[in-house]
Amino acid sequence: MNGDGKSCDGLPPLRDVVATYDLAARKSLGQNFLFDLNLTGRIARAAGPLAGVTVVEVGPGPGGLTRALLTEGAARVIAVERDERCLAALADVAAAYPGRLQVVEGDALETDWRALVAGISGPVRLCANLPYNIGTVLLAGWLETDPWPPWFDRMILMFQREVAERIVATPAQRVDYGRLGVLAGWRAQARILFDVPPSAFSPPPKVTSSVVELIPREKPLPCNGKILTAVTASAFNQRRKMLRQSLKGLAVNGRTLDALELLKAAGIEETKRAEEVDVAGFATLARMAEEMGG
Repeated sequence: MNGDGKSCDGLPPLRDVVATYDLAARKSLGQNFLFDLNLTGRIARAAGPLAGVTVVEVGPGPGGLTRALLTEGAARVIAVERDERCLAALADVAAAYPGRLQVVEGDALETDWRALVAGISGPVRLCANLPYNIGTVLLAGWLETDPWPPWFDRMILMFQREVAERIVATPAQRVDYGRLGVLAGWRAQARILFDVPPSAFSPPPKVTSSVVELIPREKPLPCNGKILTAVTASAFNQRRKMLRQSLKGLAVNGRTLDALELLKAAGIEETKRAEEVDVAGFATLARMAEEMGG
């Protein structure tokens, strides 16, 4: 396959598909379409091997990555798309791969993911060029899912480079380390696989993008994900302040906690700032907050 040429599925170049169905990307939907089939193939291979795997894709658009996932051998792709303009193009892909593509028209933010994959045998994997405007919200929801281990065995997701760096950050990268890095580090092993230049998209965004791999930890540190999110949100919303200040006002189950008592119970110095506390420290804070919140 080459940049805009036909793939082995015999479907037309993606630029022709977009023109045929008048699929100009919409900024309101966070859309940036990938046209380079070599690049979509590289992303699909990063999610592999795909034999026997069901892949869940969010925001397939005209179906460039969808086609690559099917070409690379995915047993099945379940594509969630809210833009009804894209459905006809995706129907063409489904016709080229009989019985292997299920298109679900709906909002990814309102999707019941466990119900979507219920009854599927074999591994389920997430692979998507996520809409920029909802990517971090979706990721947080997937990382907070319970019970754990989750319904997916791996996530291969594309974000803006700045967001990708926040996902993989540790206290060693203080500028990027924050709530998202704690959540990702708590439940997954995350790494950036490669960058994607703006020129690969239509329309080209103003920033470089990155493909991130997240592999779920089988046994993450015990704590309540919702409380961990609340603790990190409070701590990092005032990241320049010491924790004794930034955690003031933190409430759990309707009860406002005493920041100094919480920090003492967690064994964390009250003068530390959020960027100095590692994932294990935040997990301990979340456990202590749950105990104190009753």
